[in-house]
Amino acid sequence: MKHRIAGCLLLFAMAVTAGAQGGTKSPYSQFGIGMLNDPSQSMSRGMNGVGYALRQGSQVNTLNPASYSGVDSLTMLFDMGLSGQFTSFEEGSVRRNVKTAAFEYAVGSFRLWKNVGLAFGVLPYSSVGFDYKSVSRDVNTGTLTETFTGSGGLHQAMIGVGTKVIKPLSVGVNVAYLWGDVSRTVSPTASTASNTLTKTYSTSVSSYKLDAGVQWEQPIGKTGVLTLGAIVGFGHNLKNTADMTIVSKNTLSNRNDTASFSVANALELPMSYGGGVAYNYKGRLTVAADFLIEKWGDTKLPNYSSGNGYKLERGLLKDRKKAGIGLDYVPKPELQARKYTDLIHYRIGAGLATPYYNINGHDGPTEISLSAGIALPIVNKWNNRSVLNISGQWVRTKADGFITDNTFRINIGITFNERWFMKMKVD
Repeated sequence: MKHRIAGCLLLFAMAVTAGAQGGTKSPYSQFGIGMLNDPSQSMSRGMNGVGYALRQGSQVNTLNPASYSGVDSLTMLFDMGLSGQFTSFEEGSVRRNVKTAAFEYAVGSFRLWKNVGLAFGVLPYSSVGFDYKSVSRDVNTGTLTETFTGSGGLHQAMIGVGTKVIKPLSVGVNVAYLWGDVSRTVSPTASTASNTLTKTYSTSVSSYKLDAGVQWEQPIGKTGVLTLGAIVGFGHNLKNTADMTIVSKNTLSNRNDTASFSVANALELPMSYGGGVAYNYKGRLTVAADFLIEKWGDTKLPNYSSGNGYKLERGLLKDRKKAGIGLDYVPKPELQARKYTDLIHYRIGAGLATPYYNINGHDGPTEISLSAGIALPIVNKWNNRSVLNISGQWVRTKADGFITDNTFRINIGITFNERWFMKMKVD
């Protein structure tokens, strides 16, 4: 037992060191606080990220903390995942391909006492990563080449508790430490102009994130269970400072002038509301659907303009809406299985999400996604409850007049499921 606990703590520490960030090279990550990452785990990944109403005692589901009360009393769950992705960016006749990979998450769950479960883990929140150039021509500056670069992201280390209030009703809460650094730079190079302005934006976040959830289970006849789920994310100001530096460089005199700006209370988390429904038939077929709205339109964001300086402004962000549906099928439940193939899970899903940012007064790109995956039991002499989850996801991000982003992502997750708390008896 000591070795198992030490091993899980080591894996958890590795996840914290890795930052649990999703990799991205998308130019769209320069807007807002970056690309918002998928916070789901192994089972939900194959179902395209749905999970507000999923309640599986053999899976960790941090999307709704009310699900923690369903963990088995003898079980210790530990789930970790990584991803690799291939992305094709298209703009007119220009195409660029990039590859990225990331260690994404590490979560665990076990039962504290009767009807009360606990979960912990490290999860991604947002990612920033881009490097591209824009070329324009002007009678005064000649050919102007602007290089846009950015890196960083936000991550969360969370702990949550879920409890069953009455037989059909469970509630839960997640509390997370949210941290990360984000930096962006715009560097111009002009063929004829002697003066150039290099702008650097940076911020560091160290705050918290709070979410609550509820689930209601309702048997349908003798063969089905209907589960309703809902979550709320509590928005608040992150109390961070955003900094901006402008370096004016004169190539003729080789003189640099620097101006610095700072904005207090620069970033905010929005209020968010989500709901979901899931139906399980005979322990073999699960169909689930989710809907989420994030009120980014109510938040402010730092913005620089030559006339107003560096100030907080509204209208740069907009409410984000996300909907998804997923299916999980297994030929036979564990107690009825007679062969290995009976225990393999097959999953599919689809989703649609609107952007939470504007680009030069226009709506950002809409995201369409499809996913499919399988879950393979890891059979050994002790048990066959641990699972290797493999899923693929295609995501298309597109808006008229802007870059089209086609991403194919492979997610690999391992769910360790062991009976740590079973008491052995010797006759």
